Amino acid sequence: MSDENDFQSRAVLAEKGHKFEDFTPGQAFEHHWGRTITDGDNTWFSTQTLSFNPLYFNEVYARAAGHPKMVVNPLLVFNATFGMSVEDLSEGGGLFLGVDECEFLADVHVGDTLIARSTVIEKRLSKSNKTSGIVTWLTAGYNQHDDKVIEFKRTNFVRFRDPDVARSQS
Repeated sequence: MSDENDFQSRAVLAEKGHKFEDFTPGQAFEHHWGRTITDGDNTWFSTQTLSFNPLYFNEVYARAAGHPKMVVNPLLVFNATFGMSVEDLSEGGGLFLGVDECEFLADVHVGDTLIARSTVIEKRLSKSNKTSGIVTWLTAGYNQHDDKVIEFKRTNFVRFRDPDVARSQS
């Protein structure tokens, strides 16, 4: 195959996401689109993760327990909320360091639409990684009535735009 036809030789890396220098404590993000959780989403997720709580897949059971509809599996609520934040916060790459202080604040029901908001709460240089800093965000998920349903802190390594400049300015 000639170089002219070789896709890899013609490919151009498209930079995605923010770099460490782009974040400042207190900076807020309203993440895109939102996500309506369907019956299929909830049942499939619960089945695939072996979450066999009938609240998550049995409408009659959920109503008998006092819910207006089936309850959405809380781990699906977490994953949907986390996923909405990736483009703004961590799509630029860098190791995921964990989630802390995750609180499920209200039930989410099938048909609810989630949105996510995040705020930078801390950023610092890494002692061990010379190409990245460490950023922590407080992320919250809200339903269509703007009721907060989940909140958690997440931390990632975030790459420097220019490691030499970033370290000299800190």
